[in-house]
Amino acid sequence: MSCGDKNVSDDGETTDSHVPSGYELVWADEFDRSPDGLPDSEWWFETGGSGWGNNEPQYYVDRLRETDTVAKVQNGILTITAFKLAQPFTENGKQFDIISARMNTVKSWKYGYFEAKLKVAGGRGTWPAFWMMPQHFTAWPLDGEIDIMEYVGYRPDVTQASVHCQTYNHAEGNGKTNTHSAPKAEYKFYTYSLLWTENEIVAYIEGIEYFRYENDRRNDKGTWPFNAPFYLKLNLAIGGNWGGQQGIDPAIFPARYEIDYVRVYQKK
Repeated sequence: MSCGDKNVSDDGETTDSHVPSGYELVWADEFDRSPDGLPDSEWWFETGGSGWGNNEPQYYVDRLRETDTVAKVQNGILTITAFKLAQPFTENGKQFDIISARMNTVKSWKYGYFEAKLKVAGGRGTWPAFWMMPQHFTAWPLDGEIDIMEYVGYRPDVTQASVHCQTYNHAEGNGKTNTHSAPKAEYKFYTYSLLWTENEIVAYIEGIEYFRYENDRRNDKGTWPFNAPFYLKLNLAIGGNWGGQQGIDPAIFPARYEIDYVRVYQKK
């Protein structure tokens, strides 16, 4: 892989954007297009407290709820914040006292190099992610899922990348995944990226490859549903089947997940 432009984080560190040769920028959000405030129309938000398939206790809201801003753009950084509410609210007979954000790109892409510069939320119970889902979703895991970065706060300094499909997924206990060391990931920005082609899916941290899933060429959607457009997702979950395996530390709130940029490259 060849290195692209230099980027400077808010703590003054300079890191490379590890863009493969022959790829050009087709979409980006540097979170500096508009004055400080809320994310713009390039993003749509999922809302509600359904548990999201993982028994998560948080309620996702659209940018803000009353005075609590869960997705805020300031000084070129997007911050997703999970709050513990002093006054819980009730919806459909269920009570909620944690709010956060789950946001998605309006645009979708088939193949490309996808990169974000992130500082993850830490502490027992946090579960920030940078991932992808199919534009025309009908069923999980049949339609596929690509996890570029997942982090659980009870296991600090470790990042994880995965793919899920009908044949291989965490529900069956045979998901395709791998981890890599990410020292002080809760205190500094790292670049997390994914190269997705018709032949393979490869995940990186700071340009270092640590996960690869190859197309078996069987033309079987059960093992390779990754031949359709996917959109990008950013969210901060709290607790749940994975993030909450060791409980939720009340001291984590407000939990903050910071995003410097999100960029998409495709072959020229």
